[in-house]
Amino acid sequence: MTDAADVTSVPSDPAAKLVIVVGGGVAGLVAALECAKVGMRVTVLERDTRVGGVIRREEVGGVAVDLAADGFSTRGGVVAAVLDQVGLGDAVIRPEHGGRFIAGATGVAPLPAETVFGIPANAWAEDVRRHIGWSGAWRAYLDRLRPPLTIGQEQSLGRLVRTRMGDRVRDRLVAPLSVGGYAVDPDDVLVDEVAPGLNAALTRTGSLAGAVAAVRAERDGGEDGLAGLSGGMARIIDGLVARLFDFGVEIRTQVPVTGIRRTGDAGGRPWLVQTDDEAIAADAVVVAVDEDGARAVLAHAAPQLASLAVDVAPTVPRESITLVFDAPGGAVDRPGPVVHAVPGTRRASTLLHQTGRWNHLRAAAGESGVVARVTFGGPGDPPATAALDDAAAATMALAEASALLALPLDGVRLRGTHRYRYDQPPPASARGRAERAARARAALTAAPGIALVGAWLAGTGLAQVVDDAIDQADALRRGVLFGGVAG
Repeated sequence: MTDAADVTSVPSDPAAKLVIVVGGGVAGLVAALECAKVGMRVTVLERDTRVGGVIRREEVGGVAVDLAADGFSTRGGVVAAVLDQVGLGDAVIRPEHGGRFIAGATGVAPLPAETVFGIPANAWAEDVRRHIGWSGAWRAYLDRLRPPLTIGQEQSLGRLVRTRMGDRVRDRLVAPLSVGGYAVDPDDVLVDEVAPGLNAALTRTGSLAGAVAAVRAERDGGEDGLAGLSGGMARIIDGLVARLFDFGVEIRTQVPVTGIRRTGDAGGRPWLVQTDDEAIAADAVVVAVDEDGARAVLAHAAPQLASLAVDVAPTVPRESITLVFDAPGGAVDRPGPVVHAVPGTRRASTLLHQTGRWNHLRAAAGESGVVARVTFGGPGDPPATAALDDAAAATMALAEASALLALPLDGVRLRGTHRYRYDQPPPASARGRAERAARARAALTAAPGIALVGAWLAGTGLAQVVDDAIDQADALRRGVLFGGVAG
């Protein structure tokens, strides 16, 4: 974070400043907390009947299930810090069961152990050859024999892997992780974002395999991990709402915002937030909705935003089917808890075996119960379930779960299903995302006192969204309180 305040300036009275937050997803709620905890008056306006955005839980087959994120990256400790602020620090848990598998033409097998984002340190390792075969291993080994890379500066992960190790490593080991996990083609993934230190190691070692080995050695167990919340990730929304109420924040649901305009009152609050029923004058506005929503509500306040070209990977339509069923014995020991399909080999892209990851969910589901989320869709690949009715979509999801878990599921008793459609923004590691976010925010130069937050700018992932929302809210409140924002 940068301290935007001049130490010689005098702050305004925080309680005299009103901040309107448009959107009650996690980015909006975190930004609201950042403003409220310094004494600013805050109102959150959410068009839906509930706050939380994509973080939500539903009861499916008698089990309370997270429908989107069921955990968070521990990177930087930013999410943990927010959880501490809302009294949930003691509720943080680690997965009791881990592991990632890849499903391809050769079956379902674990992601090789000695890899960085699927790139192997040793092409001859048995767990690598199982996926890429002998011919793939020979091609990958050429990386060691080719002229050494004296300067590691390739930005595209897919191109780097294809050039050095061949198509099979890229398509069968790297692509399942980028497409299944982040809905982005590996050619559109930035090396330095998804594998920090790899390019520098390329310079030192001269080969991609050597660089992978060096990066793994440097991590020495310090790689960012996954954590969750006892009782499910929706508790972070409950905690944020409770803490906001402690600070006197007003949260209003079913209040769509139709536009933001200047008030024209040079001596008063500079911005007018228009809803269906009223216009609210505000000192500052945080816009925490998706890209289309942001462009619409800012059409008058920041018309330059609407003219920005879509020049990075677009949002990807995806559909997840959550299944709760009674399975044959040993189901929890099957592949998982995450299985990524090699693109083009399955109708589904990923399976998340949730009862195979979290013990509290396993206990809730019972001895034979399984909770699995099957996700469809990827870049340039619409969800195979898109045109199906709910029953047919559930049948397809169960068939895909059977294949990805390597477990016959014919005739199992389905306790319940839930269908969830969403558009996934590019991840933080997508090429061009950071530059586009900077251009979007630069379009607000003529609209001081307005901030943009959300996954379409920060990239997918709770840690990225929370960190970005904190930074943007911090800059906004300093500008308002220390006189950097004028109407």
